[in-house]
Amino acid sequence: MTRDPYEVLGVAKTASADDIKKAYRKLVKQLHPDLHPGDKKAADRFKDVSSAYEIVGDPEKRKKFDKGEIDASGAERPDQRFYREYANRGGAKQYQSNRGFADFGDFSDIFSDLFGAAGAAGATPMRGRNVHYKLEVDFLTAAKGGQQRITLPDGKQLGVNIPEGVTDGQTLRLKGLGHPGRGDAPAGDAMIEIHVRPHPTFERKGDDVVSELAVAIDEAVLGAKVEAPTVSGRVMITVPKGASSGQTLRLKGKGIKAKSGAHGDHLIRLKIVMPKAIDEELEKFMTGWRERHAYNPRQE
Repeated sequence: MTRDPYEVLGVAKTASADDIKKAYRKLVKQLHPDLHPGDKKAADRFKDVSSAYEIVGDPEKRKKFDKGEIDASGAERPDQRFYREYANRGGAKQYQSNRGFADFGDFSDIFSDLFGAAGAAGATPMRGRNVHYKLEVDFLTAAKGGQQRITLPDGKQLGVNIPEGVTDGQTLRLKGLGHPGRGDAPAGDAMIEIHVRPHPTFERKGDDVVSELAVAIDEAVLGAKVEAPTVSGRVMITVPKGASSGQTLRLKGKGIKAKSGAHGDHLIRLKIVMPKAIDEELEKFMTGWRERHAYNPRQE
């Protein structure tokens, strides 16, 4: 018997959607099969957690579950199905819907319940339902593309090709990897919703990448050639003579690949960082310089 999804995730029935998501992510990180190779108990628990989140992590399914319209596996409760079938038969026309068979959910499932597997096999072919997954990828994989493996609720592993330039929230469609179809109809698709983890250095703005680069006071005053990280690797850039904090340098074509095939730019904001300790030589020099060349940048 399938356990209550709230109990599986360790949350109260009154938990917010954010609390449910946090509980799910915490359990997935603890129980992921990649961390427990060969541990059947952990794999089974991982499947239970994934199935539970599929119910209460979906606002519509959660409402139906809370109302008792579906059970913990997501299946419609027999009394609900019987009521709908009764309401759409005979003289109960006041309960009929103008949405045709939409009220029945998966009509082939009803056919199977009423007449058994043989009846379902003879039913009208019906395309399989899509399945939905969420996949977290790191910033650089999203920017440059790559492959990442995910573990499905049934324990199977699937390699997902991450296209270059994929955006946060974008959904990838893997044809034919959903639920099998009825009869000769094709299987549904696997819909992979991508979530991009923040990067400690880079930030995406459209197809551009923005980062901050620390420069020393002498590099800012005299100019310098310094090394800077980009999504494509480290490059040498020129800090202009007399650079100021907040000044932006643009590296053309070093950003994210756009749908057109062109690449955005990498924007580097300079940040002048003083030495941790001001020695006597620097202090003496700056004191003399201020006496001869004092100016107030806040008046500019």
